[in-house]
Amino acid sequence: MREKQSRIGVVGAGAWGTALAQVLSEGQDELLLWARETDVVAQINDTHENQAFLPGYPLRKNIRATQNMDAFALCETLLIVTPAQHLRTTLKALPDNNATLILCSKGIEEATQQLMSEVVRDIRPDNPLAVLSGPTFAHEVAQGLPTALTLACDSEELWDRLNPLISKPSFRPYYSDDIAGAEIGGAVKNVLAIGCGVVEGAGLGQNARASIISRGFAEMLRYGATRGARTETLSGLCGLGDLVLTCSSTSSRNFSLGKGLGEGQSAKNLLTNRATVAEGAATAPVLQRDAKARAIDMPIVDAVCALLAGQTDSQSIVAQLMGRPLVSERR
Repeated sequence: MREKQSRIGVVGAGAWGTALAQVLSEGQDELLLWARETDVVAQINDTHENQAFLPGYPLRKNIRATQNMDAFALCETLLIVTPAQHLRTTLKALPDNNATLILCSKGIEEATQQLMSEVVRDIRPDNPLAVLSGPTFAHEVAQGLPTALTLACDSEELWDRLNPLISKPSFRPYYSDDIAGAEIGGAVKNVLAIGCGVVEGAGLGQNARASIISRGFAEMLRYGATRGARTETLSGLCGLGDLVLTCSSTSSRNFSLGKGLGEGQSAKNLLTNRATVAEGAATAPVLQRDAKARAIDMPIVDAVCALLAGQTDSQSIVAQLMGRPLVSERR
């Protein structure tokens, strides 16, 4: 007799959510994928492709899209891939069950300055919790290209249960019990990627981009230390690994946003004309406020915030950063 399969669902049908659905649908009878847009649901179910957010990648026929949150009532595992600022609303709309929640959204809630896991513990304190984060481009994951990332769990028992479900031949999770570290790496790197995109757009060279990555990583470590993240976590896949990837390619939405800023385009126009969410734009001012409240020096984050607010231009920001007092590299 065939063993009963764990019912799994993905909430959020953007590029990343769709790519995760494609990977995790392997070996499943059915995988549910929630989308807000009626046309996206129809495309996935009728043509087996998400033409709006991940065009050109055929999806398995056992992926079923829905707009009905109640359809997830029997799911034992839910991957939450909605934009960070909509997480609280999404959690309230989910059926009231004891499903394991795997957070795949990266950011800090604007209204509360809470990490995504803290939002979950406010709304769904009894649900088992994990965080999936690391260096991933959705189109590469959808292609089945080799990917390694961090799966941070609130217990080793949960890791033992989730690992067989998440692990695939080309999709390799590594265990961590540092949920805060996994989240902070993903949130901060999005802001730093905007800064690296600015360097690219302004034609400032590879030396400057390497400096932003390395000094930005120092800012990530300083901030993480105040929120309970461990250095070894942030030095791994979900911190440094994700930072290097996101800061190096226009496949990154945050890098592309920064590139446009560096070319002289306004943040308002760039954000208005985007079909997808660049999480770093929402995270930057929240991160800046929280860093100031904690007396943490994060000059690159400050620079990105000034550019997003239209308070300065890329050349002025570079001059400002280069003119900072000379101090030990350990600061």
